[in-house]
Amino acid sequence: MANPKQNPIYAHDTLEFVTVAAEYCALMEKCENREEKELVETLLKLLPLTYMKMQLLPEVETDGAFVPDDQVTEEDYNYIRSCAYRLLRKHDEYEMLVWDEDMQTEESRWCSVSEGLADLYQALRNFVAVYQQRLESCMPDALWQLRENFEIYWGQTLLDTLRQLHRIRYSMSIAADEEDS
Repeated sequence: MANPKQNPIYAHDTLEFVTVAAEYCALMEKCENREEKELVETLLKLLPLTYMKMQLLPEVETDGAFVPDDQVTEEDYNYIRSCAYRLLRKHDEYEMLVWDEDMQTEESRWCSVSEGLADLYQALRNFVAVYQQRLESCMPDALWQLRENFEIYWGQTLLDTLRQLHRIRYSMSIAADEEDS
């Protein structure tokens, strides 16, 4: 086994990220056993931590020879999305303004919290699977791929989903306060 100080795949920040990512995956795999409020409140704590831990990951040099295969199947993805949808049904869809760099315009687009959560699950689960299987030859490439996909895709998805979860959480508080009045 490589020296943790010399090898980024065993660096402290990498292993902490693996732990947080595994916790997110476990939460989503068991979300059918949760209530809407509990899921939202847990995600509001876990997603910012995921984003922060992602920022601390070491950079990895790789030639991409061992990029791991996706572990998340279409059935897995649909299961996560449908479980989240069942809990968040009335809050699932939201409208988001998106800036188009090429056209220098802003357009409105409909998004889904459950789809965002499933997208995050897919990225994190694929990464965590490499560590769970102890595929050392694939770990640097998995780390590199995770960072690349974060910058290009799932980092923004995490932020957009977190923003909507914030709205859901505090709209539930307002609704509860109105019912108590």
